[in-house]
Amino acid sequence: MWFKDWFSRRKSEPSDRQRALDLIAAIDRGGLPLNPARVNDIARSLGLEVSARARVEDTIVRIRQALARQAF
Repeated sequence: MWFKDWFSRRKSEPSDRQRALDLIAAIDRGGLPLNPARVNDIARSLGLEVSARARVEDTIVRIRQALARQAF
């Protein structure tokens, strides 16, 4: 029984802050965000207001600023 439970456990979802940190780390490694909706979702989960017409680059700068303010 425990064997079945061990394999059926789902991994917990990362926190909003962790998702933002992962996004910034990927960008810093040279990645490009291909899905603006995902970037906007991460920004909104941090409490930022983001227009659907906002440039992804601007939103990423705002995410960096929000993470710097929340540093702990």
